[in-house]
Amino acid sequence: MLVGGGGDEESTAQVVSNSRFRYNSPLVQVCLIGLVCFCCPGMFNALSGMGGGGQVDPTAANNANTALYTTFAVFGILGGGIYNLLGPKATLLSACSTYVLYAGSFLYYNHHKNQSFAIAAGALLGVGAGLLWAAEGAIMTSYPPPNRKGTYISLFWSIFNMGGVIGGLIPFILNYHRGEAASVNDGTYIGFMCFMSAGALLSLAILPPSKVVRDDGSRCTNIKYSSVSTEVCEISKLFLNWKMLLLVPASWASNFFYSYQFNNVNGLQFNLRTRGLNNVFYWGAQMVGSIGIGYLLDFSFKSRRTRGLVGIAVVALLGSAIWAGGFANQLNYSHDKLPEKLDFKDSGSNFAGPFVLYFSYGLLDAMFQSMVYWVIGALADDSETLSRYSGFYKGVQSAGAAVAWQVDTRKVPLLSQLIVNWSLTTISYPLLIVLVVMAVKDDKNLEEVTSKDANPVSADGVTGGGGLGKPT
Repeated sequence: MLVGGGGDEESTAQVVSNSRFRYNSPLVQVCLIGLVCFCCPGMFNALSGMGGGGQVDPTAANNANTALYTTFAVFGILGGGIYNLLGPKATLLSACSTYVLYAGSFLYYNHHKNQSFAIAAGALLGVGAGLLWAAEGAIMTSYPPPNRKGTYISLFWSIFNMGGVIGGLIPFILNYHRGEAASVNDGTYIGFMCFMSAGALLSLAILPPSKVVRDDGSRCTNIKYSSVSTEVCEISKLFLNWKMLLLVPASWASNFFYSYQFNNVNGLQFNLRTRGLNNVFYWGAQMVGSIGIGYLLDFSFKSRRTRGLVGIAVVALLGSAIWAGGFANQLNYSHDKLPEKLDFKDSGSNFAGPFVLYFSYGLLDAMFQSMVYWVIGALADDSETLSRYSGFYKGVQSAGAAVAWQVDTRKVPLLSQLIVNWSLTTISYPLLIVLVVMAVKDDKNLEEVTSKDANPVSADGVTGGGGLGKPT
């Protein structure tokens, strides 16, 4: 049955809506990219969250992460263009393979204590991560219906961060009776590699945007192809785009705090097995945070712009409270006055406060990043544009992370690290408010734009009102 070529509109809508769980629906595709990220960056997050990559000395992990985020900064920006040229399958398969190599480099380091392999693997992972997150950003922000992007972002974030939850259980279970051990065992790294390999294979199930059909019968994009010259030109324009410039502080801040939280909160305050347990709750908190902010950004108010402003205000208030709690906690220890390692079974009430703080950091991370992704998704609706926007976001984010890991390597005072993290996130809120006020269309205006651009198709992907055509 063709959609858009006449006939009973009500029966047409019924045909499409009854097929929500079809393979080429946005829901299924967002779930699939969530599972890919569950297996690859989700497991990487669990490994990083151990503090020092699961090693007693974080130097190798810090240097590997510096190499990682340096190349990530470049390929994050280029990733959107590469995705538009290669499509999702080739982009994601090559990207996911680098995660397996990275986990393997720490298995090697466990035996030989040579940083070279880990640093080289980190640099390659930066290339892969840039490609993966540009592809993920394009899929997550362009495939869903415009008025449900917050819901789909929270769905993706929940599936993705379940990887961190499961990944946290791996070192917790395998190192449960090794609470005083210096580093995690080989089985921990092998477990991560198995999940990452599964993610690489699963990436082959992702469809290109031209084959994904929304429930109303429209495709996700009307642009059929791209070229190298087009991508070079469009990516270059991003550095002069006022929308992207307003995003820079939020982008820089959004991964800058990881080195502080993983190495200097979880890594310094807790013993090995407790760090694994903490990560289960850290990434679990991300699931709760993403669902909460996603609901607020899609359903709280009728006006889309109002929802964005309220979402930013909620994250700003909650973030200020959490960082204030972190400030109070940080006054208790420093590099020169290291704390006694806490254990979830043996430390009693002393464990509760730092544990709740680390949980809250995970909650804030998901809410902050989901909010930024929602704003990016509200700036456009086609996958080509959003892949470039997402790539720019990840590129700037990774540049900040590269600096942050070296800041920690150089033993910058912990209180100074916390204050810088708190300041960076605080600066980003008013700029995001300006961006929402000036660039985010309300639902009425958005419907007028999307109704002009929509290309109705049937649930099986057959167009009813003409071909896809060239970009106009």
